[in-house]
Amino acid sequence: MSDAYIALETGEVLEGRARSPGETHGELVFTTPYTGYEESLTDPSYEAQVLTFAYPLIGNYGVRAERFESDRVHPSAVVARELTDDVATWLQEEGVPAVDSVDTRDLVLDIRDGGAMQCGIAAGPDATPEKAREQLSVCPHMSDISDIGDMVSVDDVEVYPAEGDGPTTALIHCGTKKSIISSLNERGSDVHVFPHDVAPAEIEALDPDLLFISNGPGDPANYEATQSLVEHFLGEIPIAGICLGMQIVANAVNGETEKMEFGHRGVNQPVLDERTGQVVMTTQNHGYMVSDAGDLDVTQINVNDDTPEGAESADMHVITRQYHPEAHPGPHDTLGFFDDVLAMAEAGAHPEATQ
Repeated sequence: MSDAYIALETGEVLEGRARSPGETHGELVFTTPYTGYEESLTDPSYEAQVLTFAYPLIGNYGVRAERFESDRVHPSAVVARELTDDVATWLQEEGVPAVDSVDTRDLVLDIRDGGAMQCGIAAGPDATPEKAREQLSVCPHMSDISDIGDMVSVDDVEVYPAEGDGPTTALIHCGTKKSIISSLNERGSDVHVFPHDVAPAEIEALDPDLLFISNGPGDPANYEATQSLVEHFLGEIPIAGICLGMQIVANAVNGETEKMEFGHRGVNQPVLDERTGQVVMTTQNHGYMVSDAGDLDVTQINVNDDTPEGAESADMHVITRQYHPEAHPGPHDTLGFFDDVLAMAEAGAHPEATQ
């Protein structure tokens, strides 16, 4: 007998098995990787979303904290065809509702064809379809969650020193993954992590070599303070951005962003570099995109749908990427991004501007 219900925006109510009890709501999205469930579940970019795994068995190599990308599980709830006991126990400990025994093949097709949608979930002994519908009725649209940056950012400055005397990075935490910090540390950069709404004066006091805007959840239009920060330092400090960071930078240079139908979430997105003609495989997790890069030049595009994947400016010393070059787990084709960014920081200019 079912003890979990998922109420969809379409009016349909799916039945499943509760693996972690609770009632919640969120934007229903899917991701496609065979591996990396620990990284996905701890990725702050999934805040306020209900994460559906397309791969049928989640948990087949256990749960190890050293793979986590943050200090907690971020999706509002988890849906899968089958969750192992290890993952179910972890989600119970985290207080995150989880449902399995769902035909995720059909659910993923529904999301792909109809777009990401609001949903409500009720799981556990007292769950009913009505309780799931009640959760759906109070589920906000992602763009309406204006304080989403506060949900995932830090309250105080955190410092991650590196060995050596490389450039100093001021990383603006809009929901950053730990692997971004470690990718910079491994290349000799001290990383100072600031809240997403940090005042420019605090960055000026540090006098960094690089301003780095992180990934994160939600609509880039809701990160007004971060956008203002980019506008303040544009042309003064080299600037880099990943995922949400690219979108915020684009908005700061007269560009535009918009919500995608169902987003890019997976480890097999092909990206073409229009300068070299090379195609690389990338890991992605975003529901918004840059529709107009403004004063930036689009340098890379998604092979599947031609959406911008890289945007730069030699004059303003800016390099951004829509995908995740650090990709843990995932392809390593794009790790050179961090080398390029830190070379820009050391030179005080975009590599093309120094040629």
